[in-house]
Amino acid sequence: MSETTTETRSFEAEVSQVLHLVTHALYSHKEVFLRELISNASDACDKLRFEALAHPELTADDAELGIEISWDSEARTLTVRDNGIGMSRDEVIENIGTIARSGTRKFLQSLSGDTGKDSQLIGQFGVGFYSSFVVADRVVLETRRAGAEASQGVRWASDASAEYSIEDIEQATRGTAIILHLKEGEDEFLDAWKLRELVRKYSEHIGFPIRMAKWVEGKPTDELETVNQALALWAQPKNEIKDEEYKNFYKTLTHDFNDPLVWAHNRVEGKQSYTTLLYVPEKPPFDAMFNGRDERKGLKLYIRRVFIMDASEQLLPPYLRFVRGVVDSDDLPLNVSREILQDNRLVSQIRAGCVKRILDLLSKLAKNEVERYQTFYASFGNVLKEGVVDAADQRERIAGLLRFGSTKNEGPEATVSLDDYIERMQTGQDAIYYLTAESWAAARHSAQIEALTARGIEVLLMSERIDEWMMGYLSEYQGKSFRHAGKGELNLSLDDAEKERREAVEKAAAGLVEKLKKELGEKVADVRVSHRLTDSPACVVLETHDMALHTRRLMAEAGHAMPPSKAALEINPEHALLKRYDSEQDATRASDLALLLLEQAQVAEGAQLDDPAEFVKRINRVLLEGGASA
Repeated sequence: MSETTTETRSFEAEVSQVLHLVTHALYSHKEVFLRELISNASDACDKLRFEALAHPELTADDAELGIEISWDSEARTLTVRDNGIGMSRDEVIENIGTIARSGTRKFLQSLSGDTGKDSQLIGQFGVGFYSSFVVADRVVLETRRAGAEASQGVRWASDASAEYSIEDIEQATRGTAIILHLKEGEDEFLDAWKLRELVRKYSEHIGFPIRMAKWVEGKPTDELETVNQALALWAQPKNEIKDEEYKNFYKTLTHDFNDPLVWAHNRVEGKQSYTTLLYVPEKPPFDAMFNGRDERKGLKLYIRRVFIMDASEQLLPPYLRFVRGVVDSDDLPLNVSREILQDNRLVSQIRAGCVKRILDLLSKLAKNEVERYQTFYASFGNVLKEGVVDAADQRERIAGLLRFGSTKNEGPEATVSLDDYIERMQTGQDAIYYLTAESWAAARHSAQIEALTARGIEVLLMSERIDEWMMGYLSEYQGKSFRHAGKGELNLSLDDAEKERREAVEKAAAGLVEKLKKELGEKVADVRVSHRLTDSPACVVLETHDMALHTRRLMAEAGHAMPPSKAALEINPEHALLKRYDSEQDATRASDLALLLLEQAQVAEGAQLDDPAEFVKRINRVLLEGGASA
């Protein structure tokens, strides 16, 4: 603790920005401050209950944890008090005065400029405490950490300006009290019935009693009464829970303003007993998506109603990191640690059960509510694709949940499943054709799929960065192999007439092919007549296991060293540009034309040219010479 007991400190710049936002943009959602404060108080009680497992002396003087709401109409103050873990002076400074724990820097980076939408992010980034300033022009926090001396209490106060004060106080009891000095016009939050209504609406299923003054004959008494059920929602029978209760509990759990998209509530009995309540959000939870695969929160582990830890890493694979909810086990030891969780057989069974529940939930949604599934997929499809790589045992099932663009659909928004594709496959077609590109338009208009589309063969269009990586692990689905339309041989089935025509074209173009091979030399792996092209003059084709050109470019731009790789150039000898090249007598113009055929094919597939300036000069020379000859 600092030697200075009373001081005035400045907020970090980011906190000041958040304070400005909440005091100007949250008017339509102002009542949510009470949910945020109660949720924080519940977290403090959870933390103390967990620490008391190892240190029972922390709760020896007051074992019944709870939350109290009180108000003073004359002073126009509203107080939310808990007897949870409390904070030390340093913790108050760290958690409230800086961005170290509040997440405000990430929050501010996510702002869109739409204050209505931006205000909905506040709770998700752990800065819900600041929502107090929506209704209060001054907020005072008094706290003492469990186990600390009475003389180590701390008082923090701010009027939402650029500064706050902090001082040492005597505090007889542990825990935290937040006193809100309400603004003019906010008298509704001094009304007992309004406060009870808000508790029932937002915090009915907080796992600790929320107490308020008992009213008798229209007047408050000194006696306190519990105004919430104080019973964990997941512990109640499903048939006794209304959808609205599930939704409100989700919002309390996640600090999300939106309703969840779907949820699953299950109780498992037998050799191992546990309960799960799992939610799929409607929109991405920012902490889970931004923190990525390594740091994940959102699934809380309880043991016999005692909160133990955020355990997403142990209870869910990374590709389901968007899931929110709780798992409550009857069988795990209360003193379980993260290290024990990692190798625990019971945890492995719970994890497998959670994965099954979520995939069942998504499969049902995809089958019965297509539009709502599209909402899910637009938000989380790319995360789900990681499961194809990470979860070999679930690969086929996850693949069935994926959606892709297709040559059978107009626009990137329309997607198809792999089951849709297989159902439409042509007689005799033995492969699922797909193409990866840097955009839907680049894939849809690629020269590499011309012959396939001309034959009416559907091609899946994959334009997300993850797709190339994912398809390296997805070799087949429902017994059908995948074939990249821009790699290797297409091996289309041909009748005798088509075979004869192809042989004739290849024979007639033999000289042209040799001429191009000589001109391009080491720049290409090969030059050959194409069976992919119908309208375009040329395209580049990689070997089956080579990385796509647009992916190589992205990897190189990200600083990754790329091994050398050369593509083959496939040509359409019946195209006018190839005929012009074949008839060109001037060596310089012939060289320009040959290089332009290669370079334009590379650009079309997303490659980075070695010398873009020289490419432009070549184009200009050909254009000017063409105009002069005309």
